Amino acid sequence: MDPHISHHSEHHESHHAGHHAAHHATHHGSHHAAHHTKRRHRKRHHYVIPLILLLLFFFVGGCFVLNKISQKPVAKLKKIVLERLSNGHFRLLAGGEPYIVMGVCYQPVPPGQDYAYNWWGDPAKPWLVDGQLMKDANINTVRFYQPGDDPRQVKQVISDLYEKFGVRTILGHNLGIYDVPPPAYADESYRELLKEQVLNIIKTYKDEPGILIWVLGNENNYSFDDQIAPWGSPELDAIEDDKERATAKAKIYYAFVNDIAKEIKKIDPNHPIAMGNGEVFYLDVAKPLTPDIDILGLISYRGISFGNTWEQAEKRLGKPIILTEFGCDRFNALTKKEDEDIQIKFLISQWKEMLRNTCGMTGKGTVLGGCIFEWNDEWWKHDPSNPASWYVQDEAAGWTNGSYYYDIEVEGHMNMNEEWYGIVGLSLEKENGVNKRIPKKAYYALKELWSKGAAAVEPPRKGIKVNQ
Repeated sequence: MDPHISHHSEHHESHHAGHHAAHHATHHGSHHAAHHTKRRHRKRHHYVIPLILLLLFFFVGGCFVLNKISQKPVAKLKKIVLERLSNGHFRLLAGGEPYIVMGVCYQPVPPGQDYAYNWWGDPAKPWLVDGQLMKDANINTVRFYQPGDDPRQVKQVISDLYEKFGVRTILGHNLGIYDVPPPAYADESYRELLKEQVLNIIKTYKDEPGILIWVLGNENNYSFDDQIAPWGSPELDAIEDDKERATAKAKIYYAFVNDIAKEIKKIDPNHPIAMGNGEVFYLDVAKPLTPDIDILGLISYRGISFGNTWEQAEKRLGKPIILTEFGCDRFNALTKKEDEDIQIKFLISQWKEMLRNTCGMTGKGTVLGGCIFEWNDEWWKHDPSNPASWYVQDEAAGWTNGSYYYDIEVEGHMNMNEEWYGIVGLSLEKENGVNKRIPKKAYYALKELWSKGAAAVEPPRKGIKVNQ
């Protein structure tokens, strides 16, 4: 496993209304009936043999037909279906029922550990504690950026969350964006290596009943203009114009992602494939190159509202959206105090806006749900190189984003506190080997919101065609 490094970036484009920033926690990389025969005694009576053969024909044929009939609903229930309705709205069907992703990004790293900690193999099984809390709050999905190294452990976690708590899994691969050295997307052998890793994940986990969708990449598009993980080639480096060079890199990357998606569909036709993208940048380049991508996995930090995100995404790519990462920290850099109320205000506003844009509502009908960043706080993230700091929840901010206006006036405008994004806090105190969970106000506010479902946020208007 290659170690990954945490990256944060802020991007500005002249056409963009307001500020946004891309950030991301680093995560684990990942890799990788008996037949019985019987002898039958022959009957000597010549008239018995045709009768037995006739009965066998009807028996075997009947079993075959019954088996086919019984398999159909089972196959349908296992398949996660992405539908587009006649009004242009999109929806997911899981188990034959409409499914809105009410999820969280999940990485239960305990205090004192960093991203390299193999929590998948933690004998205390923290996901059982978290799974119950998630079920209580009506959370139905978790997002894993990449699976751990041991498939047995990963399958145990996926199975436990689904079988015990009804929580499905979005499973992904970061496609090397946090690798050191940076990814070499222009190199064919590197692309083949990544593709092999991804396909191994698909083959390993595709039959797990808890799997919802696959996600390819995260915010890899920020590497096109070298904001993070700069990469290139002699041919690319020879392009003098910055925008032209970034577009050339985008074409290489998106074609590569589609190539992986095409191969996934040969192996697993039962789960939709999303492409992780930081904001809506370069999606116009991606559109003609990604016909095999089903869903836009959008990472967005635009503050209390997503603004024109849905319109931009529809215009540039035209695919349904799962917010694979969004959120709000709960530390006020200006007052230097924890501020749970501001986190509630932002998260509830974001969720209501998303729900208004789900299938059957009065918005765009392109949103399939989303995963909050994040379930629990991670105490290692502000200073990854200093293990002593992992036992303390740092109050220092790590990046800036003007869309989170409440503390942007802090000196230096560094207002985003990476260790305070959880809707569940952690304590150094342990219960049964698991650091005590402290559900925050946002947890309870979201619990109430999610219990009502999308229709309670905004009932469909009677007598008016949706989205007309």
